[in-house]
Amino acid sequence: MTTETNEPVYVVDELIAKDIDAYLDQHQHKTMLRFITCGSVDDGKSTLIGRLLYDSKMIFEDQLDALQSDSKKVGTQGQEIDFALLVDGLAAEREQGITIDVAYRFFNTEKRKFIVADCPGHEQYTRNMVTGASGADLAVILIDARKGVLVQTRRHSYLCHLLGIRNLVLAVNKMDLVDYSQEVFDKIVADYAEFARSIGITAFTPMPISGFKGDNITGLSANTPWYKGPTLVEHLETVEVNSADDAQKPFRMPVQWVNRPNLYFRGFSGLIATGKVKVGDAVRVLPSGKTSTVAKIAVADDKAALPQIIDSDITTDKYLDLVHGKDEAVAGESVTICFADEVDCSRGNVIAIADNPPQAADQFETTIVWMADEPLHVGRAYWLKLGTQMVSATVHQPKYAVNVNTMDHIAVKTLELNAIGVAQIVTDKPIVFESYQDNRTLGGFILIDKMTNGTVAAGMIQFSLRRSQNVHWQAVDIGRDAHAGLKNQKPAVLWFTGLSGSGKSTIANLVEKKLHRMNRHTFLLDGDNVRHGLNKDLGFTEADRIENIRRVGEVSKLMTDAGLIVITAFISPFKADRDMVRAMLPEGEFLEVFIDTPLSVAEERDVKGLYKKARSGELKNFTGIDSPYEAPVNPEIRIDTTAITPDEAATLIVDTLLGDA
Repeated sequence: MTTETNEPVYVVDELIAKDIDAYLDQHQHKTMLRFITCGSVDDGKSTLIGRLLYDSKMIFEDQLDALQSDSKKVGTQGQEIDFALLVDGLAAEREQGITIDVAYRFFNTEKRKFIVADCPGHEQYTRNMVTGASGADLAVILIDARKGVLVQTRRHSYLCHLLGIRNLVLAVNKMDLVDYSQEVFDKIVADYAEFARSIGITAFTPMPISGFKGDNITGLSANTPWYKGPTLVEHLETVEVNSADDAQKPFRMPVQWVNRPNLYFRGFSGLIATGKVKVGDAVRVLPSGKTSTVAKIAVADDKAALPQIIDSDITTDKYLDLVHGKDEAVAGESVTICFADEVDCSRGNVIAIADNPPQAADQFETTIVWMADEPLHVGRAYWLKLGTQMVSATVHQPKYAVNVNTMDHIAVKTLELNAIGVAQIVTDKPIVFESYQDNRTLGGFILIDKMTNGTVAAGMIQFSLRRSQNVHWQAVDIGRDAHAGLKNQKPAVLWFTGLSGSGKSTIANLVEKKLHRMNRHTFLLDGDNVRHGLNKDLGFTEADRIENIRRVGEVSKLMTDAGLIVITAFISPFKADRDMVRAMLPEGEFLEVFIDTPLSVAEERDVKGLYKKARSGELKNFTGIDSPYEAPVNPEIRIDTTAITPDEAATLIVDTLLGDA
């Protein structure tokens, strides 16, 4: 049996020699396929990509020299070229012979352009794999022919299916190490097919390959005469890309930017997610629902520079006639759309076909892949970014997490790093969406930590909850302004925060007494008091503390709607939770009052004996001892209890509230 390395079969297009301009134009309009390689550790993902780059002549001479030199120093193929080194660029990757981060590479053939993402195989880097797969049209799932279907094969296949990748290639690699056995290949394909059916994968393309030797990569190998399917490159060149399928769906374009360079041009720029749009089409702006027609589709090319205004009698219609545009645009194109009417539209809105618009809702069932070292905080507000929309969102306790090794559903209270779970999400205002299965752009989102601005999760909307459509705000005739006017005061929330023993309750009580003597309508919410009723079902874990503050924030908001001045006294140790309450209220109605007392002073007071219990281990999750306190950075009012008396502090707070300070 021969073991020759298969030579690349790429043939340079004859058009290069005949008409270079025509060739470049043809190259410019090639379709783009984005795909990933994934699978278990050491299945040969990086080697396969390196082989594709090598065979497609995408390596410069100096790179090839460096590759040959590096292969002798740190390669794993003896004196032969180690193609994996073209992709594994990190020192740690080369030392360990593994992929850690997602590596993106570009190459092209005469028929198509490609962007390939080499995804890590280790379980601990699952979040990196999700990042690479989120925008892929196709996944090449590699299996080591010696090992068969492994746990990570199942994990990555499940994630690819979850992320909506329809085109799957099962590449049984390292066939040269099993003597190109058809029996081995057929058994692996049968094992994988059985697993694939169990998770809903209905179709995949199997092929026997050797990334190192080049078998069935660019040309059919003489070593596998029993294989009659396409080569890997042939399949990659002919498979349908997502944009072709997206073009058949209803038109949707998230607005990225409002283009307003002068008085006569107002356009809405963005990337068309699905469908097609023509001049004269009736469109709808969501979530407002306002309608108009498309007057112009401007494109961003070298002819799209806006014309200068030289005519003193210029009008908007005349100016639009001068702007370079096109009659039709399809999914995947970036365009600027001008309306025939003056319709309110801004970044985050979605322009859709008028007679088949997407939905808008504020409560959803979602699948979440948790990507942060710190676990999900149930009830805490995160930023949710979906397309160009950004809203505040809270995540309910997960219904379950998925054990991707067994596909079992596991009851959990939170989500840890790399966990995949199903949970409900509530946003602070309706967002325009479609299910992820129908539209990746309007169905896929990320969650962002409000403190660190770090991405903590990726998610997919499955559907909106029925109550989001059935529960609506009821209009009332007597609103918050009327309630406040009757009391002759401006409603506000004085949010006292500080360590236990700092003096919050004492000062808050004095503030209420002073306001009461001034005939102000107030209500004091004290941390201990609400735990006897409203929040008696909550403990002192981080998740319970977050829910405690959320409920108090909602009650405070209702009380300010009634025109009251609300005084709260809670440790509220987390900045994100205080910010969550601030976001519930109108601008200027939330005053953060930081009772700034050093831990040593608060512990000396220890009126309730709580610090003593915490130090002895009798009281867990106690702020300042074994649970952190995040002090306010820019509170509206800061009280140093080591410098002034409680009565002086109360006077200062009242004066600030009433504008006398």
